[in-house]
Amino acid sequence: MTTSTSSFLEHLQTQRAQYRYRLPSRPDAGRFIDQLMRLLFPVTQDCKSVSQHVEETYQNLNEQLVRLLCPLEKNLPHSAETISERFFEQLPAIYDGLLLDAHAIADNDPASVGIEEVVAVYPGFYAIGVYRIAHELLKLDVPLLPRMLTEYAHGQTGIDIHPGAQIGQSFFIDHGTGVVIGETTIIGNNVKIYQGVTLGATYVAKSMAQKKRHPTIENNVVIYANATILGGHTTVGHDSIIGGNVWLTNSVEAHSLVYHQHQTEVRLKSLESAEPINFVI
Repeated sequence: MTTSTSSFLEHLQTQRAQYRYRLPSRPDAGRFIDQLMRLLFPVTQDCKSVSQHVEETYQNLNEQLVRLLCPLEKNLPHSAETISERFFEQLPAIYDGLLLDAHAIADNDPASVGIEEVVAVYPGFYAIGVYRIAHELLKLDVPLLPRMLTEYAHGQTGIDIHPGAQIGQSFFIDHGTGVVIGETTIIGNNVKIYQGVTLGATYVAKSMAQKKRHPTIENNVVIYANATILGGHTTVGHDSIIGGNVWLTNSVEAHSLVYHQHQTEVRLKSLESAEPINFVI
């Protein structure tokens, strides 16, 4: 072994000792969240994973969560067992909230043939489900694992929801690809957003990490595809509609309609001239 290789390996050993956290297994985290979603909604189970033993599956998931938490235990406010117990105590409330989300999607999407289809195959519902589970773990002061779960859903769906976001009831993400919802976003009830929407931050220094950097979306707002809404002081008032491709960094009042105005030129050739005639509409 060369001197440079030995020096490099020593560097890696020192770096390893300096890490603040030990990570849970990422594959295990993915298996946990998928099995938990299958427990809550059996329609999501494929023919190879159907289980009729609800209590056994419930206990197995409890044990899986404890194993995921154990590497983080010295950074937890309570034991892994206590946090797992407290999380599963909240599972009925999480389930009820997800039913409201599923009904919101089924009721508002003309392409949906029913709630079973929404639960089984809609990426928006899956991403919301993983977010609500991860958010509950974050409320229990669990580090890293909540973000690991939402990043797993991000990889599966193309929908990026930070577990720190606060999202109200009956949330509807339609299509979903490219949606980004930042950490300090606040979303009210009965909000509907389409693919490509970004609820993000304007450029801020790292020192602003603990401040509100992302927008507030009040109740009953619709945000159409590829709209970008930025900034911690930006509020979209209730019952507003934000049109596609809008770039918004200022607050708008309730009942507003905000849309991107574009210009279209129709180019035609005159019968008497080779020069094109431009009509501005």
